[in-house]
Amino acid sequence: MLLPYLEKGRIEAGCDEAGRGCLAGPVFAAAVILPPDYRNDVLNDSKLLSKKQRDKLRLLVENDALAWAVATVSAEEIDRINILNASFLAMHRAIDSLKIHPEYLLIDGNRFNPFPDIPHTAIIKGDGKYMSIAAASVLAKTWRDEYMEGLDGDFPAYLWRENKGYPTKAHRDAIRSHGSTPHHRKSFTLLPPVQMMLNFE
Repeated sequence: MLLPYLEKGRIEAGCDEAGRGCLAGPVFAAAVILPPDYRNDVLNDSKLLSKKQRDKLRLLVENDALAWAVATVSAEEIDRINILNASFLAMHRAIDSLKIHPEYLLIDGNRFNPFPDIPHTAIIKGDGKYMSIAAASVLAKTWRDEYMEGLDGDFPAYLWRENKGYPTKAHRDAIRSHGSTPHHRKSFTLLPPVQMMLNFE
């Protein structure tokens, strides 16, 4: 069972992102405020859950949370401001969309650009420690996966339904064969540099 809060009696929003390491698609972030007495024995870091568990938890979180929001930063914006700043911006957009104003933010990771007038704590591997961050992890991951699956129909060669935009061999082979799309992050290394073989014979 993950921890329900950092400080009892305070309105805390957990925040996490998904898609930071992808070659294509937006980065998604979620912010979640759970009831103070919330319990869920399955809720955990989304990376440790099966797709079936994540999809079920998404419905539970969206139904049970006092407030939740999901936001995105596009590939074009990522190229302009870099992926770290884009991840923080996506979290800011999610926080700004909450229908309840949190008193404190629990951020997954080791750093964060402060949100105006709301203090925060950045927690390494926080999605495996605090329920609100884990809930945000589940929402960000499931919303992003669904988005990439939707793009797959228009760009089937890249197998986004399977790889969700992550740098798999099949994804990179498709980029090599078909080039990039408007959804690819041009500031990322879409194809690794060719290894130069030197012959000293």
